Amino acid sequence: MSEEKNSAVEPTATEERTVMRDLYINAHASEVDIALLEDNILVELHKEKTNNQFAVGDVYLGKVKKILPGLNAAFVDVGYPKEAFLHYFDLGLQASSVVKFRQMVMSGEDVSMAKFQLEPDAGKDGKIGDFLAVGDLLPVQIAKEPIHTKGPRITAEVSFAGRYLVLVPFSNRISVSQKIRSGEERNRLRRLIQSIRPNNYGVIIRTVAEGKKVADLDADLRSLIDKWEHCIVEMRKMTTFGKLVSEMDQTSVMLRDLLNESFNNIHVNTPSLYEEIHSYIQTIAPQKADIVQLYTGKEPIFDHFNVAKQIKGFFGRVVTIKNGVYLIIEHTEAMHVIDVNSGHRLNKENTQEENALQVNLEAAKEIARQLRLRDMGGIIIIDFIDMRESKHRKELYKALVEAMAPDRAKHKILPATQFGLIQITRQRVRPETEVKVQEKCPVCAGEGKIRPAILFIDEIENNLKYLLVDQNEKNLTLQVHPFIYAYLTKGVFSIHYKWKKKYGKPFKVQSMPEFHTLKYNFLNANGDDIKI
Repeated sequence: MSEEKNSAVEPTATEERTVMRDLYINAHASEVDIALLEDNILVELHKEKTNNQFAVGDVYLGKVKKILPGLNAAFVDVGYPKEAFLHYFDLGLQASSVVKFRQMVMSGEDVSMAKFQLEPDAGKDGKIGDFLAVGDLLPVQIAKEPIHTKGPRITAEVSFAGRYLVLVPFSNRISVSQKIRSGEERNRLRRLIQSIRPNNYGVIIRTVAEGKKVADLDADLRSLIDKWEHCIVEMRKMTTFGKLVSEMDQTSVMLRDLLNESFNNIHVNTPSLYEEIHSYIQTIAPQKADIVQLYTGKEPIFDHFNVAKQIKGFFGRVVTIKNGVYLIIEHTEAMHVIDVNSGHRLNKENTQEENALQVNLEAAKEIARQLRLRDMGGIIIIDFIDMRESKHRKELYKALVEAMAPDRAKHKILPATQFGLIQITRQRVRPETEVKVQEKCPVCAGEGKIRPAILFIDEIENNLKYLLVDQNEKNLTLQVHPFIYAYLTKGVFSIHYKWKKKYGKPFKVQSMPEFHTLKYNFLNANGDDIKI
């Protein structure tokens, strides 16, 4: 049995320095947007439909519609337009026990988990047709949400994740997270769980259980057992397929898996959701209940806390990092491809190899964040800038592994090839997060697309810094539309004034009525255009 399951992805152990985490929750009528910021930088964005009926962790009573001997799999109807896919390996070792128990429950027998006699484990080389037939009903759990034209991926090895434990019915095995290093603590936790665990319930002890008292573990275990017993009660009532129990919403899952001492604030924009989250935190971590705050401001919550601006800046095909380095992210049906580009702002004092290493190390950090932010899964190919030295390729690989360490999704990274390519596989259980960042152009009335207007001033400042500081341009002139001119120059301490003080060099701002709103240009001391 794997110690890590889709419904119970382990949170990462605290790094050497404390990371400050803030959660911002923006509730709409049909959707809840959840933004996680670490040290004020957006690292995760989740969009949860309020009517999502096929979320990871939901448990259904499914009906077998078709057996596929060639694939050793079955299609199962759980109520989604596309039938769910169940492979033999996802039946679990206790497939015979699950089938037998379901038959006894739905036939009206008074059967309890504690007294149920488990069947022998299924072999790895078995056939799905030996356990299931068309028309059979089977309790299954959503392992991967419907993506594109595919139906859900399901498993018959049902599990329930709590704050400290994962419950696995039809098993008697106790497993401890490998991230708990102390042998003494591992043995202590095993003994505690063995003393409170009912028969026929396997338990996986999560990393956050380290150092916890038996009362905390027992309360968590009882709540998980109640969940499975609720499934049994629902099965007794049912005659065909349908939902047995829902996983917690994405907000609660994030709090369950991430909440620790480093959480700083949780901001919510609706009273009902505030009460729900506040009550939930009082249950799992009473000492942290005060971090939940209800936002009542007039402007949208994401705008007020600068989340919207980060969303606009970090999504899209081109992602700018710093010092001119940028990524190009392309998506295909089969894989994702990320191209690393150095731009035109390299350190002239370094060699080409040193510049390539510096750019690649900066890109590795941003790529790790982009994978979490967009929840990109499947196969990812990264084309880093070529480096001749093998020690530099090893350094890049190590840096990428460290940058992806906080990622809760299962992933595997292969070392860099001599061509600078790194391959990553990352677990995908939900559709990728997509945000449209392009806007209608005010000049062409929507026939083309431009960069987000919210980033316009930042773009001007970045290019200004490059010309003044990196290129040491003298007597520089910035030409802009009159509206932008007024915005930059109004007031005693205008943006123009602040930029001159910040970069220590004077420059002029010139109003150009013939420019469209978002056009700007730089002139050198001779009055010639500067191409950026």
